[in-house]
Amino acid sequence: MTTIAPEIVPGQVQVAGGVDTHSDTHTAAAVDGAGRLLGHRQFPATAAGYRQLLAWLRGFGVLLVVGVEGTGVYGAGLARHLAVEGVAMVEVDRPDRKTRRFAGKSDPLDAEAAARTALARTRTGTPKDRSGQVEALRNLRVARRSAIDQRADCQRRIKSLIVTAPEPLRAQLRGLKGVTLIGTCAGLRPDLNRIGEPEQAVKRALRSLARRHQLLSEEINELDDLIGPLVAQINPDLLDCTGVGADVASQLLVTVGQNADRLHSEPAFAMLCGVAPIPASSGKTHRHRLNRGGDRQANAALYRIVLCRMRWDPRTRAYVERRTTEGLSKKDIIRCLKRMIARELYYVLRPAHPTNDLAPAA
Repeated sequence: MTTIAPEIVPGQVQVAGGVDTHSDTHTAAAVDGAGRLLGHRQFPATAAGYRQLLAWLRGFGVLLVVGVEGTGVYGAGLARHLAVEGVAMVEVDRPDRKTRRFAGKSDPLDAEAAARTALARTRTGTPKDRSGQVEALRNLRVARRSAIDQRADCQRRIKSLIVTAPEPLRAQLRGLKGVTLIGTCAGLRPDLNRIGEPEQAVKRALRSLARRHQLLSEEINELDDLIGPLVAQINPDLLDCTGVGADVASQLLVTVGQNADRLHSEPAFAMLCGVAPIPASSGKTHRHRLNRGGDRQANAALYRIVLCRMRWDPRTRAYVERRTTEGLSKKDIIRCLKRMIARELYYVLRPAHPTNDLAPAA
């Protein structure tokens, strides 16, 4: 949605709002242009509550901006309402630990801190637009990730049961792997009249876990059939990049969001993915340290691209050989490649920017 700039009348109070969000209630605070508190109030986290909250903030004067904590979780509904109303909005981080230690912790205090942060535009970001195809893609990925985790858990439990199974059954299954193991376990026929015997009980447990594994595999395949075409519809150029499949592309699209223009530069995208080195210099010492922040799922997606290119892409393999002769370790080379690939993909994720070849080695 387009943000509508408020009409400022001379002499009218300019207001910034802050909201501390929770599952059932939202606490709002309003400050004036000088950062002085005008008031705070709690509202229900419902559509009617969102309307009341916005009307209350506008009652103090011209509403310049609203800072919301947690626009992707409890504040998602409020963020959508503010976007529809055309209100300028930023996402704020929670107050730092030092501030909380000296000022205390409460919902009004957090809302007041969010309002002052939004007014000063420090440690703020543009919230993701959660009303388009990328949000639909994110929902599908949530279900897929859950199914993958549960399937892996089933496989781990099957192997642990085989380790402790009675010897005849253990000897039958211990050499099997993958699809063969799952199919064999799913076809076991326990005698339910002798379910009190360990061998029959473990057969029943193995069959149950194996069939659940098969159902989860079918569910994952069904979701993949939906995710692939959706990714191609959102950004087909992304799938043309070396090492980028539907799973990796969908994760990067979700990380960037529907409104990719919220990322103002490729270093910002690298920082979002956790591949931008962090300055750690002091005095005469000039160095950088590893970035352990950012979206770790996006970081893992870039890592998979690197592994694919290191094996199949001639330019990347030549780069690895050159950097190895220069004395870099494999880990350091991978970090360099992740940073360069992030630079390359940024211009694919934001087609409005010129697609210059800024990372030939990647």
